[in-house]
Amino acid sequence: MSTYAPFARPLYVMLKPAGALCNLACEYCYYTEKSKLYANNPQQVMSDELLERFIQQYLDAQTQPQVLFTWHGGETLMRPLAFYRKAMDLQRKYARGRTIDNCIQTNGTMLTDEWCRFFHDNHWLVGVSIDGPQEFHDEYRRNRQGRPSFVKVMRGIELLNKHQVEWNGMAVVNDYNADYPLDFYRFFKDIGCRYLQFAPIVERILPHADGRHLAAVDEEEGSRLADFSVSPAQWGEFLCTLFDEWVRHDVGQYFIQLFDSTLANWVGQEPGVCTLARTCGHAGVMEWNGDVYACDHFVFPQYKLGNLHTQTLVEMMYSPRQQQFGQAKADSLPAQCRQCDYLFACNGECPKNRFCRTRDGEPGLNYLCEGYHRFFAHVAPYMDYMKRELLAGRPPANVMEAIRRGEISPA
Repeated sequence: MSTYAPFARPLYVMLKPAGALCNLACEYCYYTEKSKLYANNPQQVMSDELLERFIQQYLDAQTQPQVLFTWHGGETLMRPLAFYRKAMDLQRKYARGRTIDNCIQTNGTMLTDEWCRFFHDNHWLVGVSIDGPQEFHDEYRRNRQGRPSFVKVMRGIELLNKHQVEWNGMAVVNDYNADYPLDFYRFFKDIGCRYLQFAPIVERILPHADGRHLAAVDEEEGSRLADFSVSPAQWGEFLCTLFDEWVRHDVGQYFIQLFDSTLANWVGQEPGVCTLARTCGHAGVMEWNGDVYACDHFVFPQYKLGNLHTQTLVEMMYSPRQQQFGQAKADSLPAQCRQCDYLFACNGECPKNRFCRTRDGEPGLNYLCEGYHRFFAHVAPYMDYMKRELLAGRPPANVMEAIRRGEISPA
């Protein structure tokens, strides 16, 4: 077992001020059903008292001069603007000289001029969930009445642009839009989205008396892959096709989180996305009532670390249990992964997707392994070139000219 150093990274806990409450009912959403964990309390919104307790503890636990607060949902804008003004007052109260940044994730449908003025004036970064062109987006992202949401999301983006709010796109790649990577990518370029994060949707469903029940990685019996999940082959084709467009035309102009993180791993730096990091466990999540869980994708009773009313963030996030959770990402890799040429780039991806078996029948293989392996093999010559440029103090964007001159041979 290798050494795990939990204090090497700042304590980070994503906040759920409205729990799983949302005005949409996206078919693939992994979080809306978390409200069933708190079925005895339909309110499910964070109190001002708990908000203050969290902010004070979160700031007191930091060892860095710059602190990031991340507000997530559900839908974060289901809390009134007054709640976030209160949060900023409390941040100033407990900052003690630290610089504080805020980012918030929203589906964009509830944005108004007032919200956007607030985000602009207070320098908040806004992540907008949008899955590409209207046909792709409305396939799964609908409201509770089954009505599509694309038009409202685009109206929200127009308001963000009107008020010069910094925002990025956050997209889910599913069984449908994965077949159209160039249409997907060019849409984001067309709407002026220069910072794009996208993630593959992979979920398994267990039969449950209350309707759909998403399975945790350790729940296998009776589960089936959800129809909306992207396939490994789709994921590999999607990544390779989109990368080919980006690496020839857009390096240094459009920033794709997954590609940037891949390059970071190629040069031995910490990637910007946890799924490609060697270990995890440093990014927890706190629900509306103070319950803290190991990770946003592990909000299941068996991964609950405690509650802020009875334990501190430091006690929970740096507990032996959470350290073990984080280190297990590396320690539980099957032999097939350990022997893979691209282990340094993939690190087994997200533990939540490790429910398959290797060629030798060993458990713990990532469902998306085939797609990732194809992607890393495909991008290797370009990553090698960009790595050399970075180490020489030159911009990685030089790769585009090198491709035009025929200096890079595709794998």
